[in-house]
Parts: sequence; structure tokens; C-alpha cells
Amino acid sequence: MTKTTVSLNNQITTGDGSFKGWGTSLCWWANRVGGSKKLTRDAAELFFDKEKGLGLNIMRYNIGGGDDPTHTHIQRTDSMMPGFLEKNTETGELSWNYEADKRQLDVLEACYRASGEDAYVEAFSNSPPYFMTVSGCSSGHRNPNCNNLRRDSVEAFAEYLAHVTDYIQREKGIKVHSLAPMNEPYSNYWYKDSPKQEGCHVSPGKRQSELLVAVKRAMRKYALGSTDLTASDETNSSRAAKSFAALSADALSVIDRISTHTYERAKPKIGDLCRRTDIDLWMTETDWSSESGENAGEMAPALWLAEKIIEDMYILKPSAWVIWQIVASYISQKDYLGRRDMPCMFDLNKGYWGCAVAEMDSEEYILTQKYYAFGQFSRYIRPGMKILLTDKRSLCAYDEKAERLIIVAVNPKEKDTEAEFVFDNLPDFTSVEAVRTSGGIKDGEHWAEALCDGLGKKSLKALLKANSVTTFILTKNR
Repeated sequence: MTKTTVSLNNQITTGDGSFKGWGTSLCWWANRVGGSKKLTRDAAELFFDKEKGLGLNIMRYNIGGGDDPTHTHIQRTDSMMPGFLEKNTETGELSWNYEADKRQLDVLEACYRASGEDAYVEAFSNSPPYFMTVSGCSSGHRNPNCNNLRRDSVEAFAEYLAHVTDYIQREKGIKVHSLAPMNEPYSNYWYKDSPKQEGCHVSPGKRQSELLVAVKRAMRKYALGSTDLTASDETNSSRAAKSFAALSADALSVIDRISTHTYERAKPKIGDLCRRTDIDLWMTETDWSSESGENAGEMAPALWLAEKIIEDMYILKPSAWVIWQIVASYISQKDYLGRRDMPCMFDLNKGYWGCAVAEMDSEEYILTQKYYAFGQFSRYIRPGMKILLTDKRSLCAYDEKAERLIIVAVNPKEKDTEAEFVFDNLPDFTSVEAVRTSGGIKDGEHWAEALCDGLGKKSLKALLKANSVTTFILTKNR
């Protein structure tokens, strides 16, 4: 039997000490599915409704740069992002096109409404418009190690981001809580004529600092005082720490939060730096086609995601956790803008990106065990709770007002495992419910009620089913 202590003394103190929530980027799936009213409506319910779906509350909206309209190198059906500012190729005149990104905006609006009072919107950018770049391409510089934002376009790009943010708030009635002007800027993934997506290298230190200061100046011009400015959304926590350490004093004075991705195993340095300097930290992007468990079948990708969430929370201690794309694959027998989706469903027993697949022809979402594993966390650990760190097999949260304790426990073994959770500095709980995900989509458990009768005065004993994720909800009767 494993024995785990759950204590209020081990709560995450990053930011103000309260959990801000779970989320997903809308880039790029919202751009793909937004043309369908049904897929848009279903996305809001399945991913952001806290009663019927995952209950996500954080939406990362991608402000597209927009590539040169003569370019055809981006081959994905979802990642050719339109920009709001268009250039007349004959006259050079710039004009705003607020309908260009209607698909993503429609999804944003639906998800924002579904999330209710917990809704949190972050606008972010992968690249400036192509005419503000050195290469003339929104996918990056010819040399991926070189800056692609032109020096004479820093202020114009800052103005662009602030203008779009203001438009979303003023015209759409959607509160934009934060703005992230860079995405993995310290990386060399972004290069001219890439078949993948927009991207822009911005070197740490002077170049990142100049951009942040310029964006803050533009935000003040548009009276975006209630919108936080964040940096630098690096691809992993090591690069995040280096970029943070290289920021100028002026840049440090204008940022409100540090965000990092975790495409490599997280390291604690950036979290320690943020808490030492009293600045908030979020994990804003990660996923992978990975697996965990023992002979776990369809639960293998789900168990990997559950363990990844716990690991990131344990090492970084962030105040929010955001998956890259909740939808990462599409099935269609038809071309879309001259590009092709998958012709059929992939093997759910093997690793894959995302938690759901969009069937474009029938306008339906195919949910996976990875979706349900995510919900074991997001439906029960809610914004405002205190995250309590335990071990690398469980994540706990405490709702002080309701005197409710949430325990999410993972068993990646092919045999049932006995576990005991011992409570320290917590109330005497009088009731417990258990919800579990295991097995496969056709014959498995999906947020199913599970038997749990091991509640004592200061502990909970439970049997964790093989290859499962279980959530325990403990309450104190009044």
C-alpha cells in the first residue's frame, strides 16, 4: 500500500496562491472548425461547460499575423492563419479586415460564454504580419536562428497587437485578460516557407525586452490597463529561465507574468525565480504523442497526460495549466483550401496529440480516453482552489470556502493498487465520492461513479483500479 500525506502546509504559493484554471489554445483548431455552427456550439459545451464537459476556463486566442497571400507553403488545413491587417500589393496601402479571422472569433465567443464567470482569455502571437518581417514570410527567417521582426516594425507590431486586443474587447464584448506578444521566440523552429505554421524568432535580452516595452506602450495608448502583459512563452522551462534572466530592467517593470511551455521535462529554476521575484507563473502549452501505463490500451495516452499534468504542477508549481490543442486532428474525405485532412481515424491505443478529433464531414467530435482523463482534473479542481502537492502519482486541491478536498490519483500499473491518503491540517471529512476513467471508449469508464468506503477520521483508504485515473471528492457535512 502506498501512503501519501495531504497537507495544507504543502500548497502552491505562486502568484496569489489560488489556482487560475485549465485551458487550451484555440490555435489552430478553432480556425478549422469555426466554419461549422454545430462544431462551434459543440466545442463550447464539450470543452468549456463545467456541467456537461471538461469545464476549461482559459482560452488562448491566436492573433494571426497573416502570410503573404501569394505563399502556398503552409500545408496543414488548420494553421494558415489570417491576419487582421492586409496590404494592397499594388499601392502598399494597409487596411483592417475584422472578418478575416471570423472562424476563430466565433469559437472564442461561444467558449467564452460557456465558461461563464470563470472565463479567462489570453491573446497571443506566433508572428507579425509578413510585411513586418525580414523575410517577408510569417513562418520565419531564412535562418531560423535570426530575428524575423524588422527593427523598424517593432512599434507597428506592438500597435497591431494592442489594436486587435482592443477590438476583441470593445466590439466583441470579450474581456482579454492578458496579452502574450511572443511564442517560443528563443527557438530555431521557425523558418521561411515552413509547411507547418507561423513563427518568429526573437532573441533573448535586448530584442525581447524592446518588444515587451513597445507592446506595453501600445497597450497604454489603447487604455488596456486591466490586461496583463506576459513573457516569453518559451518552448521549455530552461529557456524560459534564460529569457527571464536576460530581460532588461525596463522590461521587467512592465510584465505581469511569466509563461512557459514544457516540451521537455520541466525543471524547477523558472518557478523558483518567479516566486523569489513575486511574479506569477503559468504553464501555457504542452502535449505529445506519448504513452504510459502497463498494457494500458486506450488508457496509455490518457495516463501519460495525467502524469504530465501532475509532473508539471509538482516541478514548476504554476498557477494555471494549459494544453496545446484540445483538438489536434481532423477527418475529412474532402479537400479544404487545397489541403487534406486525415482520411480515417488513427489507432487510439497509441500516442496522439490532442484529446478529441473533429470529424469534419459529419460535424462531430470523437472523444478519447485522453479527454476523459483531462476531465478527471478539470471538472473537479476549479479556479480559486489551493493546489496541494503530494507525490508524483496524485494531485490535490482544497476549496476553503466549501471545505472540500479533491484528490486525483493515477495508477499506471496493470494491477489494482491500494493507496492511503493521510490528512494533515485539514478538516475531518464526513463523506467521499469517487469518479473514475479506465478502459476504452467503447467499453470502459468515463467519469464513472466508483465505490469508495475507506474514509476514516484523518485518512482515506482506496483501491486504485489498474491503468486508471480516479478523482475523490471529500466534503464535510455542516
